[in-house]
Amino acid sequence: MGVLLQAEDLHKSYVLRQSRVDVLKGASLTVSEGDSVAIIGKSGAGKSTLMHVLGTLDHPDRGTVRIDACDVYRARAVERSRLRCETLGFVFQSYHLLPEMDVLENVMLPAMARRGYLARARECRARAVELLAAVGLSDRWDHTPLELSGGEQQRVALARAMMNHPRLLLADEPTGNLDPATGQQVLHCLFDLARRHDRALVMVTHNEEAARCCSRVLRLHEGVLVSAE
Repeated sequence: MGVLLQAEDLHKSYVLRQSRVDVLKGASLTVSEGDSVAIIGKSGAGKSTLMHVLGTLDHPDRGTVRIDACDVYRARAVERSRLRCETLGFVFQSYHLLPEMDVLENVMLPAMARRGYLARARECRARAVELLAAVGLSDRWDHTPLELSGGEQQRVALARAMMNHPRLLLADEPTGNLDPATGQQVLHCLFDLARRHDRALVMVTHNEEAARCCSRVLRLHEGVLVSAE
């Protein structure tokens, strides 16, 4: 399998109240097509920071991130935006659905950000309907996010993440706001979508049972990634 994501020697620090906090201290990661990687670690270890850097949302202080061999932080901003839109799919702990849009429109949002959307609007709508069916929400497409439960909102977020046929899914604590039973349902949908469409997956989680469903489990410890074995 070809290498899809390669991160090398990532460093990231923040200054809080005139005090410097070193979060990433040389983290490295390689993800191949179709691979699944769980990242675990204690609260405050920097897992979300790492995901933001891998997902082109936050620049590292030092180190490189290559997606499809493109050095994303040396590329132009427009190229990073294209990669983010076409190659990556994001699932966040807090869903980040737009309350003024209905469920179907929320799922279609990534497609709306791509050039030529108007010419493909009917095709995009059909894909959104198909994805909502895949996560068991066919009957909720015209509801707003505030009319849904937390688990339903996260399943909408999963469908949205898959909208543009991404090759890599980045999931940051996708069950963090859910009760155990609902979390299991969401995880089932996440792994089912990733495997059915042969997508690579990097997931931050506190759920060790969920982590074991991935092909590799890494721990973020003192700013670097180490095997959790």
